[in-house]
Amino acid sequence: MKKRTFLKISSALMTAPLFSPLTGWATGEKLKNWAGNLEYSTTKLYEAKSTEQVSEFVKKHSKFKVLGTRHCFNKIADSKDEFISLTQADELIEISSDGKTVTVNSGLKYGQLSPVLDKKGYALHNLASLPHISVAGACATATHGSGNKNGNLSTAVSGMEIVTGTGETIKLTKEKDGQKFLAAVVNLGALGVVTKVTLDIQPTFEMNQYVYQNLPFSELKDNFEAIEAKGYSVSLFTNWQSRDIAEVWVKRKIEKGENYKPDAELFGAKLATKNLHPIPELSAENCTVQMGVPGPWYERMPHFKMGFTPSSGVELQSEYFVPRKNAVEAIMAVYKLADQVGPHLMTTEIRTIAADNLWMSPCYKQDSVAIHFTWKQDWPNVSKLLPIIERELAPFNARPHWGKMFTMAPARLQSLYDKLPDFQNLIKEYDPQGKFRNGFLDMYVYKS
Repeated sequence: MKKRTFLKISSALMTAPLFSPLTGWATGEKLKNWAGNLEYSTTKLYEAKSTEQVSEFVKKHSKFKVLGTRHCFNKIADSKDEFISLTQADELIEISSDGKTVTVNSGLKYGQLSPVLDKKGYALHNLASLPHISVAGACATATHGSGNKNGNLSTAVSGMEIVTGTGETIKLTKEKDGQKFLAAVVNLGALGVVTKVTLDIQPTFEMNQYVYQNLPFSELKDNFEAIEAKGYSVSLFTNWQSRDIAEVWVKRKIEKGENYKPDAELFGAKLATKNLHPIPELSAENCTVQMGVPGPWYERMPHFKMGFTPSSGVELQSEYFVPRKNAVEAIMAVYKLADQVGPHLMTTEIRTIAADNLWMSPCYKQDSVAIHFTWKQDWPNVSKLLPIIERELAPFNARPHWGKMFTMAPARLQSLYDKLPDFQNLIKEYDPQGKFRNGFLDMYVYKS
């Protein structure tokens, strides 16, 4: 067996958590998601510290769900019965001797893992816009990050430890388990309790980011690919009503010895002269440093700092993935709805994500563009808008983000996933008694 390096996360490396800790069995106090728009259907919550405790819990209980960092905006993780959480599990970061992978407890947040990796000389290939989310939860829903050549966070997974519905602990690897592994990574919480995750890593690197303001939509239409190719990761922010892209965030990987000077203009957009927030009305204090200041990868890839409230906090989110070849057409389809969408919106973010081969990923076998909506917390109005947006994006077979709000009919959603029947068969194998089923899975994964 190869020698491995074990690292314990010290308190000095742990950033103060944004979310309230989940302690023991919760009794009486209502549990809500991160944005406060969703109240979970039970207060019964057990914290597991180890795989053994998870296995024992699974064997004793007939119906429950895993509750992570609670960043989903819909009921994909909800339970009417009980919750188990691994966010307080024994801390583990295990770097392989060849420096190609790291194994972590599944409830670990990216914001906790990243500084430790960087200190040891390693990096992940991608991070989401906020680092407050757990590794297992992000991968289970194909939460993505961005970049023309960057797959979503789940594409870094090379191994998993799962406690199935029978209480059995199994290990899957990309190398040995083929199609079963590709099915299990984006698992939607349907296959079992993921207790450990192994991620591919690479040598650490530095990045910087620049923001450009007021990119005309006419220039976006003609130069979308050139704009998205400007950096390691590029994000476009608009409220649609202003009739331009308010901000273009260009995140660059710094090459050793380079002497880079940013262009003063980017297809008509002007280089910003101060740090900005994706929602222009908000302070940039919560955001990662811009203005070309160099910094470690984990302090530039996300939009938001670990120790601060990301985005607005009080909001709703929806997101749709379309094939990258249809990016401009899809963007302009939403653009036509500006007067309807704008009054209820905080911002829209548009990003590219590379294709993958993970069965239930929205980027399965297609390079994609994600059109993300950060809404004001007004579900009555947002619920009326989503069917209109979904209708406009239907010609492009838009797939909604699994953890965000949508109104798409179950039959339509299921038709977008060719491997769904095979995934359903794997669920039966791993969860024969339906312990991990809930209302969301019954509607969107099981219902035919």
